[in-house]
Amino acid sequence: MNFDLTEEQKMIRKLMRDFAEGEVAPTADERDRTKRFPKEVFEKMAELNLMGLPFPEEYGGGGADTVSFAIAVEELSRVCASTGITYSAHISLGCAPLYLFGTEEQKQKYLVPLCRGETLGAFGLTEPNAGSDAGGTKTTAVREGNEWVINGSKCFITNASYARFVSLTAVTGKNGEKPEITAFIVPTDSEGFQVIDQYHKMGLHSSNTTELVLDHVRVPHENILGKIGEGFKQFLITLDGGRIGIGAMAVGIAQGAYEAALQYAKERMQFGQSISKFQVIQHKLADMAMYIELARNMVYKAAWLKDQGRRFTKEASMCKLFASEVAMKVCNQAVQIHGGYGYMHDYKVERFFRDAKLTEIGEGTSEIQRNIIAREIGC
Repeated sequence: MNFDLTEEQKMIRKLMRDFAEGEVAPTADERDRTKRFPKEVFEKMAELNLMGLPFPEEYGGGGADTVSFAIAVEELSRVCASTGITYSAHISLGCAPLYLFGTEEQKQKYLVPLCRGETLGAFGLTEPNAGSDAGGTKTTAVREGNEWVINGSKCFITNASYARFVSLTAVTGKNGEKPEITAFIVPTDSEGFQVIDQYHKMGLHSSNTTELVLDHVRVPHENILGKIGEGFKQFLITLDGGRIGIGAMAVGIAQGAYEAALQYAKERMQFGQSISKFQVIQHKLADMAMYIELARNMVYKAAWLKDQGRRFTKEASMCKLFASEVAMKVCNQAVQIHGGYGYMHDYKVERFFRDAKLTEIGEGTSEIQRNIIAREIGC
C-alpha cells in the first residue's frame, strides 16, 4: 500500500493551499457577515484552469483525478467552507452528470463552458416533499411534440443563481407502481423558470442556496440527459461522487478548526502557563488530530476507488458519514478550547462550527448514509 501523493497531487495541494490562503481566507469572515458570494474567487480559479479539474482536457478540464478534486475541496474548506461547497457542487453535481450521461453534443454545449468557468454548475433533485425520499419527486415533465413542459419546484439548490443551466429530475410517467423519473438540462433563463435566493441559513452564508420554480417551462427533447426513465438512477450515481466532495469539505472544516484551536491553545495563558500544557487540552487536540487523519484517509480511499473504476458506493457513504461527524466533533471541541472567545465571530471557530452542520445533512443525511452502508454490507 502506498499512501504517498503523486507529484501532480502534491503540486495541486500546494497550489490550492497558496490560493486558499492568499485569495480566499483574507475576506472569508467579511463574506460570512455580509453573505456576499465570492464570484471573484471563481473567476480566478477559472484562470488557473481549476473549474474542470477532474475532467478531460478535451472538454476544457484539467485532466486530474478524483483524489486531486478532494484535495482542492479540502484546501478551500479549510479556510472557507462556503467556497468549498460551491466548488464541490460545481464539479460533482454540476459537471459530473453531464460528463457521465451526456451525449457528445451535450458535453460540448454544456460541459465545456462549465469546465472553463464561464458558468457554475447546479443540480436539482431535492424538493419540499422529496428530501431523503428523493424518489418522491413531484416535479413533472409532459411531452408535447418535440418539447417537454416541466412544472414543479426544487429546494436547497446550490449555485443556481450563477448557473446558465441546471440538470434536474422530473416525473415523465409510471413504471408499474413507481414513478418514471427522467433528467433534463434546463436553461435558467427559460420562460417560466424562476430562481429564488431568500433562504436564511445557519451557516455557509456566502454560498448560494436557492429555490427553483418551474411554471410550464419548455425544453426541447434533445435536452434529456441520459435515457428516459433513468434519471433517478443517474442521480444516485452522481451522489456517490458528490459524497466524496462533502467528505473532503468536512475534513477541510475540521482541519481549519483544529489548526485554530492548536494555535490558540499555545498562545492562551492561564494559571501561569499556556493551556496547551494542560493534559486535558492535549488530549482534546490529540483526539482531533487522530480523527481528522482517519477521516482524510477514508475520503482519499473512496476517491482512489473511483479513480480505479471500482465500486465505491459503500466507501463514499462511509467517508461522508464519518468525516461529517468528525467535523462536528472537532469544531465543538475547538469552540470549547477557545472558551468564551470561541463563541465570538472574530475567532473563526464559531463560523467553522456553524458551517460543519450542513455536512451531516447535504447529499444524504447521516441516517441515509447508515442505510446505504447497511444495504452494502448485506443487511
